Amino acid sequence: MAVLTESLARDEVRRRRLAGDKVRKGDAKQPIKKFIQNVHHFRDEGLKDKGAPHDRVVIFDEAQRAWNLSKTSDFMKRKKKQPGFSQSEPEFLIGYMDRHPDWAVIVCLVGGGQEINTGEAGIGAWLDAISSSYPHWKVYVSPNLGDSEYRATEKLEAARRFASVQYEPNLHLSVSMRSFRSERLSEFIRLVLDCEEASAASLFGEVLKGFPLTLTRDLDTAREWIRERARGTQQYGLLASSSAHRLKPHAVDIRFNINPIHWFLGDKDDTRSSYYLEDAATEFQVQGLELDWSIVAWDADLRRTTSGWSYSEFGRGKWLRVRQSERQRYLLNAYRVLLTRARQGTIIFVPPGRSDDPTRDPSFYDGTFNYLRRLGLPVV
Repeated sequence: MAVLTESLARDEVRRRRLAGDKVRKGDAKQPIKKFIQNVHHFRDEGLKDKGAPHDRVVIFDEAQRAWNLSKTSDFMKRKKKQPGFSQSEPEFLIGYMDRHPDWAVIVCLVGGGQEINTGEAGIGAWLDAISSSYPHWKVYVSPNLGDSEYRATEKLEAARRFASVQYEPNLHLSVSMRSFRSERLSEFIRLVLDCEEASAASLFGEVLKGFPLTLTRDLDTAREWIRERARGTQQYGLLASSSAHRLKPHAVDIRFNINPIHWFLGDKDDTRSSYYLEDAATEFQVQGLELDWSIVAWDADLRRTTSGWSYSEFGRGKWLRVRQSERQRYLLNAYRVLLTRARQGTIIFVPPGRSDDPTRDPSFYDGTFNYLRRLGLPVV
C-alpha cells in the first residue's frame, strides 16, 4: 500500500506541476489516503465507532491475508486492551459492514496460494464467517475457488448449506494481467509447486513461447542475463524467500530490511533501487506488486527430494526441519509469490553449494536444480 500511495502521489505532483500548479507531495497524498487505506485502520474505526461505516462498498485486496481468530484475538488483547475478542478479522469486517440497515457490498480480491504469514486465514475464513454469523448475505464466488491453491472446497460446501451462494465464472481472472506474455505461467508454477512433474513439463513449452524462464547456478550470470534483456524503463530486481538465510555467501542477506518505496520507485542511479540487483526483496515486500524481469534466488529452505518437497528453516547455525503443515504451506506459498512477480521473464538462481560447508551441502540444492531442469528450463 505504501508503494501504491507514494506512486500515485508522485504522479499527481508531476501532472499538477506540468499544469502550472505548485503542490507539495504531502498535500497530494491526503485525498489518496482517504480512498486507499490500510485494512487495519478500517478495522480500528469499527472498534471505536459502533455505527455503520461511511463506506457502502469496500474492496479488500489480498483478502486471503486477513487474520484468523487466534491472531485477531491475540492482537486485540495485547494492542487494543480487548480480552476475550471472539471474532476473526473477516467476521468482524463483515459485521462492520452489516451495520448498514439496507445494503452494503464487500469485494474480496483473492490470490490463490498467497497466504505467507502466520495467522493469515485464507478465503475460507470469509466463508466461515458467512456460514456462522451472516447467512443473510448473498455470496457470489468463482467456481475456481475449489482449485488446490485456494483450499476452499469444504468451506464453499459448508457456506452453501447456510447461505445463498451463487457461482459466477466471470469472477475468476483466468489470464494473469501480470504475466501477459504467457497466459499460463501461473498454472505452470502451480503444477511445479504441486509436484505434478509430467503436467508441468508438458506445459512448459507453451509457457516458454512468450515468457523467458531459465535456470543458472551463478548469480553474476543471472544479473547479466537480466540486464541484457531489460529495455528502456523496464524494471528488474532480485528476489529471495524470507527464510533464505544461506544466501549470505553470495552477498544476498535477507535480514537487511529494504524500504519498498526506494526499492520499487528509485531511479537506476539509486543504489537502494531494485535496478542495482544488490538488495533482495522478500515475499512480504513484493506481494501484490510486480516487476518486468526478476531473479529468484532459491535457497535450501525449500528442497526438492525424490518424495516431494522438504521444508527447512535456519536456526542455531544449522537447517532444521519444518514439520508444521501450516508453516510448510506458508513456505511453499512464499516461492509461489516470488515466482509469479515478473511480467516479462524470470531467471532462477539455485546455488551450487559447497561440500566443505555443512549448511550449504550441494545435496541441499542439487535436487531442486535437477527437478527444474527436468521440466525443461534451459540452463545458462
